[in-house]
Amino acid sequence: RSGPAPRAAPARSTNARRHTSQRQLPRLGDQILTEAVVRLAPDAFESRGPVQMLCCVEIALRPQRDLPVAGLPGETDVLVVTVPVANMYSRSSEDSDVVSQAIYGSDLKILEEAAGWAKVRTSDDYTGWVRLDATLRPANHDTGHSNSVKTVQVNSQLANLYRETDVTAHRPVLSLPFETRLEVEKIGGGDDAGWFQVHLLDGQSAWIQAGDVTTDFRSLTIDESIALAKRFLGVTYLWGGRSSLGYDCSGFTQMLVRSRGINMPRDADLQAAWSGVVAVDRKHLRPGDLLFFGSAPDHITHTGMYIGHGQFIHDTTNGHPGVQISRLRDQPWTRLLVASRRLK
Repeated sequence: RSGPAPRAAPARSTNARRHTSQRQLPRLGDQILTEAVVRLAPDAFESRGPVQMLCCVEIALRPQRDLPVAGLPGETDVLVVTVPVANMYSRSSEDSDVVSQAIYGSDLKILEEAAGWAKVRTSDDYTGWVRLDATLRPANHDTGHSNSVKTVQVNSQLANLYRETDVTAHRPVLSLPFETRLEVEKIGGGDDAGWFQVHLLDGQSAWIQAGDVTTDFRSLTIDESIALAKRFLGVTYLWGGRSSLGYDCSGFTQMLVRSRGINMPRDADLQAAWSGVVAVDRKHLRPGDLLFFGSAPDHITHTGMYIGHGQFIHDTTNGHPGVQISRLRDQPWTRLLVASRRLK
């Protein structure tokens, strides 16, 4: 489904624009993701230009709090996401295209409201419309996690929560993606050893296995972030995806950079132009550097992270959709590489 890359910059297709700034949307695709079930509308796969098919064109709506971070400081008019992954749309309609996602527990700044919908801004400064029934308004504007409350973060690709410390008795209460943060009510002991009882946003409690979470929130080293990236090999590509249930290319690199304690812009072209990076020649690449692909430096449609030995890891639709490792010297990548960046 890819075909040869064009020799000259083609006219921009809808999918190419997904990797460019949000202001240049619209983009195709409709995603409904509830309790870890993803459904893409057929029109999400309408015709794409050769560069866009070779490169990963993303689906927006990012599942997960835009950071594994606790909240939007200083904001009072805030919603909190109450579903595993909430879609963000370009308009207040599920018939419009998905532009990003936010995961369970994410804080969203309200910009506007309209008939069951709210236009919101995430902590990485991305905007879109969410359904109000996928969120709640925290009492007394109490958003985020208190420093006095023990918190754990989901460290598995997907973690199941149960009503008791028995995986066989009932179906999971909830299934949550990587990076979701949860407040701990109780550390299990005796027959409940190896479990945490956590507080849910609906006021209920649930149990999660200790092996699915971490209490270590330190920033990762470059080598550790590369090891993290490889844990997601094979995870499907999702246009607009921003969680372990499915990333798009810039959502994937954004997560890897976030693991190093840095909140980077959402879209590939914004990442390349971001003040937090410096240009680097491809001859001097180091592991952890970011690679940007497209038909020209001002037409970036794909991104990935260099991991050394001439290889990079990325989430792409090229060949088979998903996170994979490619060689930079291979086509189409060597021809399409238009920028390389290093975090400051």
